[in-house]
Amino acid sequence: MSVLVTKQAPDFTAEAVLADGSFGSVKLSDLRGKYVVLFFYPFDFTFVCPTEIIAFDHRIEEFEKRGVVVLGCSIDSKFSHWAWRNTKVKDGGIGPVRYPIIADVTKQIARDYDVLIDEAKALRASFLIDRDGVVQHQVVNALSLGRNIDEMLRTVDALKFTEENGEVCPAGWSDGKPGMKGSAEGVADYLARNARRL
Repeated sequence: MSVLVTKQAPDFTAEAVLADGSFGSVKLSDLRGKYVVLFFYPFDFTFVCPTEIIAFDHRIEEFEKRGVVVLGCSIDSKFSHWAWRNTKVKDGGIGPVRYPIIADVTKQIARDYDVLIDEAKALRASFLIDRDGVVQHQVVNALSLGRNIDEMLRTVDALKFTEENGEVCPAGWSDGKPGMKGSAEGVADYLARNARRL
């Protein structure tokens, strides 16, 4: 598996079901200047997947407040995405989620991000892409392990903190907690004050 962190995110143009439920296309490089969370999931109409997709939707205002565009992606067609979106949540659907779901029917996007397995489906992979199109964070789960969407929000906050303050984020950092200087003196100072709370 490739590690894409610190590299340019592979660009793509793909059909999608957009946030308003219409069909359209998404070009990743058109989103330069914004943060992007791109997440892959195996298939529509499955089991763990709707819980993650709905969890992203429940937090969409938090992502948008941070200037983040959320994009979901699987190898299913836009018609399958549309049908799943139009299936009630109580019936196993995802409902009218408020971000695009990309149709990677050729599986090329999953290949480019090196998350395609058995030439059949994508792993549960998430990528945080910065405003310059560089991957800053990636996490890949096995199919049975659902993601923690709040951890992605925390990681967005950490990235923004480092960009804005020039400091690094220690273990367990969350918004409002102190960062530290990326130096021997900085870590010594931080540990002297915080080591017991790690």
